[in-house]
Amino acid sequence: MAWDESSVWITGEINDPLYQNMLDDASSAPERNAKRNKVVTAEEMPWEMSRQGLLKHLLNEQMNTRMETVDAYMQIIPPGSHSGKHRHLAEECLYVLEGHGYDLHQDCDIEITDEYFWKPQEEIKRFEWEAGDIIYVPPNTIHQHFNGDSDRPARLISSTNRIFKHSGLNDLEQIEDAPEYKPDMKLTPELVRTFLRGE
Repeated sequence: MAWDESSVWITGEINDPLYQNMLDDASSAPERNAKRNKVVTAEEMPWEMSRQGLLKHLLNEQMNTRMETVDAYMQIIPPGSHSGKHRHLAEECLYVLEGHGYDLHQDCDIEITDEYFWKPQEEIKRFEWEAGDIIYVPPNTIHQHFNGDSDRPARLISSTNRIFKHSGLNDLEQIEDAPEYKPDMKLTPELVRTFLRGE
């Protein structure tokens, strides 16, 4: 053969219809998507008492919705309480539905070589927020949300783009748990109401 490297690339006997699989996936998408929800009712949105706090999932890759690119949840912070503290590579946007409070953000220095390293900076920044505000969390920032009202809950809508996960960058680390967190807690509307009252 004319190519010097042919002795290498011509080897192997594995056959796999990978391109055909992509064609088949694309052609079956309309039928598959027709079975996925375009409307998600409140009853279909899962509750979770997570390490980050009390969450009602609005959109998630694990739910049967048409949404392909965004995950979103509502976070309820009981009166006078706070969320967990975590850090993730994805940027995050939160809309404040109800209440007022503040965020603590700590930027991190990162280095990406053959390995990935991050180190918190010394400065911790405080950002006040209230209903109607948008909170922006930059990539790789340690952050935590605090409810500034000892009588009423705060509610935030969080959204992140799934592209980070699908690009192999699902770098998520929980640093501190929310005070309400208990593993395997089963939430009911009645129990959620007790958290809303700060009980």
